[in-house]
Amino acid sequence: MRADIVPGSLFPDYSLATHEGKHRSLSEIQGIDPLIVLLARGHYCPKDAQQHLELARAQAKFNVSYMGLVTISTDTIVVSREFRASVGANWPFLSDPRRIVQKDLDIAEYTDPDHDPMIPHTIVLAPRLRVHSIYNGYWFVGRPTLAELWRDLREVFRQCRPDFDLAPADVRARWPDKTQFYPYPK
Repeated sequence: MRADIVPGSLFPDYSLATHEGKHRSLSEIQGIDPLIVLLARGHYCPKDAQQHLELARAQAKFNVSYMGLVTISTDTIVVSREFRASVGANWPFLSDPRRIVQKDLDIAEYTDPDHDPMIPHTIVLAPRLRVHSIYNGYWFVGRPTLAELWRDLREVFRQCRPDFDLAPADVRARWPDKTQFYPYPK
């Protein structure tokens, strides 16, 4: 991973074709909410499939938590669509067969020259594409568990949502001015 991509830094705002063939940027997908970015080897990888199956089983919880997911792989649009369908995901899959992200982040997986994939990473982004945490998933145990993602997201929400804890008196006092709370003004 590029040396400047660390917690606290800004993640690049890549714009790639979705599984539907429409170009979308990460900032557009993220909106004002936290975002989990899955940099995946692709449909052929059983480790990616397992990670995505686990996340797909939890996607209803992510949906009601005001946060999103996005997968980026070196698969073509058609293969991205198949990957998404095979794991039952409802989040966007971005297709990067030209390996723009792989090259820019310096995450080419040199151990697999046949597929030329990215080294898989899971990145938790706070609003405005700010990196909160990075997991290197070359070995499957390097990928975050749902509990680890939940802990990361709790920290992100504590930092970016002034109403995360309603108990403090100052939050109650500010509550009548709803512009200070979700959804935040731009």
